[in-house]
Amino acid sequence: MGCIGSKPKLGGNFASHEQLAQETHFSIDEVYALEELFKELSNRLHKDGLIHKDEFALALFKLHGKENLFVDRVFKIFDSKQNDVVDFEEFVRALSVFHPKAPLNEKADFAFKIYDLKDTGVIERDEVKRLLAALLQENPAIDLDDEEIDDIVDQTFEEADLAGDGIISLEEWHTLVINSPDIIGYMTLPILNQVTVLYPSFIFNARRKYDKSRRGDPSCASTFAGEKVDGDMPFRVGEHSFDAIPRQKSISAM
Repeated sequence: MGCIGSKPKLGGNFASHEQLAQETHFSIDEVYALEELFKELSNRLHKDGLIHKDEFALALFKLHGKENLFVDRVFKIFDSKQNDVVDFEEFVRALSVFHPKAPLNEKADFAFKIYDLKDTGVIERDEVKRLLAALLQENPAIDLDDEEIDDIVDQTFEEADLAGDGIISLEEWHTLVINSPDIIGYMTLPILNQVTVLYPSFIFNARRKYDKSRRGDPSCASTFAGEKVDGDMPFRVGEHSFDAIPRQKSISAM
């Protein structure tokens, strides 16, 4: 862990923890805890304190050296500076959209960017099919042939393409998401509510300023060695579920 024992690097220049807390859906304590997670992820392969695409794919999707269209799209959105690495500020700002507190419209905008493969501001039929095929390739439990994939795409456009022009605009996408929010269920990671429990060593960060607004919050306690939080959910130091973003089961049912 970052503050105990060895000290992994934290590369790049980024806004203060306080500013990131103000401009995202994370508290100050959660931002400091995310720093511990980031140090772990960003030093797995390259030891430079920056998350490269292969580290991103390995840590968040358990992909070892395999190309995947969905990973490419998500990484590109995280990499807002477009320099082929993700620094700590980019990580926090992008991950904020996945927070349970993030509003549906923010999640919809992020998901829209994933589908808009050509970055044209609209979603086209072939883009949905390519992304769906990429997702299914990583989910062997769902075995669909090309005709069945076409049926899913047709159903999606029948529901979403309100103008009947063969494309899905951002406005149409928002309407679809409002009517069927489960379509982007993968855009919420409940585990983010527990990040201070999963990475309690953030407490020992010398630069940390205690977030008084969370005084009494059990997730701010030093929860070592299996102590239980939130009912029956046990955690141990270093445990997290960022090893795989949940599969998009809802997409195959659109």
